[in-house]
Amino acid sequence: MWLRRAFFHWLIPAAFLLPIWLLVGWGVFQGGAGAFLWVLFIAVPSVFLGQLLLTLLVRARPTVRAQRAVSWWDVAGFALWHALTVAVGFFGSWFAALLVGAIVVAVALFWLSLWQLWSEARSGTGRIVLRYSTASGGATSEDNTFDGVRAARESHSLDGDVIVLSETSQPGDGRVSH
Repeated sequence: MWLRRAFFHWLIPAAFLLPIWLLVGWGVFQGGAGAFLWVLFIAVPSVFLGQLLLTLLVRARPTVRAQRAVSWWDVAGFALWHALTVAVGFFGSWFAALLVGAIVVAVALFWLSLWQLWSEARSGTGRIVLRYSTASGGATSEDNTFDGVRAARESHSLDGDVIVLSETSQPGDGRVSH
């Protein structure tokens, strides 16, 4: 779990550090004038915007927000993409192959993130995790309130407990209490 949480916290700094690495790598490993223009006008904006987009897609998932940890698929995808991006910054003899690999992995990671987001949105499991997980920080002990939702047991049935959810308002949040 610590590795998944570390990747969760690494996603935003990576959007700034990976493009900086491409500039530093060009300077240290003498990428040449053509490579400088490529780095400055294509690679840096692409990596920055791509990382921000992927970060937003990952953090949009309710389970990621509740657990403050990415999935193992995200760990594998981001680890591979970041390793390839760092390797591209060395501007060695494998530059073209590493660049193509980094682009392919970034596109695959985009579709993987969309698929995970769609799966969680369609199944509704993310809402349950977000509402009842204490990892989200929204849980309070009084009145069993979780992120503005109060759970109360109304009745028992043969199938088990029935939980009725009613929305609660807090002073200053703009909602009207019933």
